[in-house]
Amino acid sequence: MDYEIHRPSKRCSATDREFTPGETYYSVLVSEGDATQRYDYCMDAWGGPPEGAIGWWKSQMPSAASKKRHWAPNDVMLQFFRELAGREDQEDTRYVLALLLVRRRVLRQEETGRDERDREALTLYCPRLEETFTVPVVVPDAARAEAIQEDLARLLE
Repeated sequence: MDYEIHRPSKRCSATDREFTPGETYYSVLVSEGDATQRYDYCMDAWGGPPEGAIGWWKSQMPSAASKKRHWAPNDVMLQFFRELAGREDQEDTRYVLALLLVRRRVLRQEETGRDERDREALTLYCPRLEETFTVPVVVPDAARAEAIQEDLARLLE
């Protein structure tokens, strides 16, 4: 099921106070009839997710000094993704990059299944290339995830 999640409102839904740069806040998704609504709460107003919440998470309002990442063009990222195919030492990097490309809507997840080695795998379709990819789900540990993010940022920003 797909949900359209709106950007943060920059104001607390309970107090109507504007969030300050760097402030931690909570967001919650609630189903209201046929619509899904997002509500953001400052730490003081957060009492936990309401009954029936679809999901909730903790975030931080970007600071004015934080730099927005400017990623490489989609074609460059897609080419790097293709180059990583078959490199067993880079399967976790390819998986993280695949998730980034899904988020950017370059790739579309078709299904989850098993690959030829009986590992959980995503089947992804690229409309631009009219090509389907199978990507093993290789979730890195926290330290490796940080290293992958730094590597991708260095290579693709």
